Amino acid sequence: MSETTVTQHALVGAPPEYLTPLERPTLAEAQAWCRELATTHYENFHVATFFLPAKVRPHFESIYAYCRVADDLGDEVEDRGVATRLLNTWGAMLEECYDAPERSMHPVFVALHETIRECDPPRQLFLDLLHAFRMDQYKTEYESWEELLEYSHYSANPVGRLVLWVCGYTDEARALMSDKVCTALQLANFWQDVVEDKERGRRYVPAESMLRFGVEEGQIEGRVFTPEFRGMMQELVVRTRAMLLEGGEISLHVDKELKVVLDLFRKGGEAILNGIARQDFDVLRGRPVVSKARKVGLLMEALAGKARAGMSS
Repeated sequence: MSETTVTQHALVGAPPEYLTPLERPTLAEAQAWCRELATTHYENFHVATFFLPAKVRPHFESIYAYCRVADDLGDEVEDRGVATRLLNTWGAMLEECYDAPERSMHPVFVALHETIRECDPPRQLFLDLLHAFRMDQYKTEYESWEELLEYSHYSANPVGRLVLWVCGYTDEARALMSDKVCTALQLANFWQDVVEDKERGRRYVPAESMLRFGVEEGQIEGRVFTPEFRGMMQELVVRTRAMLLEGGEISLHVDKELKVVLDLFRKGGEAILNGIARQDFDVLRGRPVVSKARKVGLLMEALAGKARAGMSS
């Protein structure tokens, strides 16, 4: 590896916690790094992995760490030029992880290679995620529902397909059902975060929907809620809910332990949509949240499901 490549792979300009170490970590150290990131950065992911068989948890954590770091390289670096450079470097480090894993120095790729070695997930799924994060650097508004589906094809669907793959499900039929769930979860988050995204200079509410319902661009920034805005959000929520429920049929076609995890994520998406509906679709007055009581309820349902899975195995 040339000196230039080593310098680039140091991820200069990234958040300090993501810089590549000077010494290659052991597999155990790398997996511990990924586990720490997964269990401290996103509580819901930590909860979900608890319900998985122990043998696949390290794979989930390495995949999550890859996604988390890539997302932050795109979102947490203010200079878009630097962010794009870092994402390109992350992509080169991924290619190296597949083609010359003995050169990998970053804990994510040391751990991820074990997942690649044991499960052989398609490289393209990881590359697709990077494509979405690059898109975020230059595309900040969406014109149609179809554009949102295309974005989700890269930003959300690969995660579900990777989850299925490491659990031994590699067929396209299940993957297509997973796509619907993942896209719907992505959209639910968009509808939940309309104001927050606008403050960051992004709009995921499709322009065609705004035009059809007579909603003005300035209403989001000015938080001007009208019957027209309500009608638009209600339609978006209804379409998203239908997609979530349709894709949720995947739970009928996987083992009981994975079903618990998939149901947990699906019900979490439903809870977000229900929260929006409870606010009469007024996402401008404040971010709809899932109540603590509902979160506890989802957790209890998942625990019961895991118990049933254990008894029947």
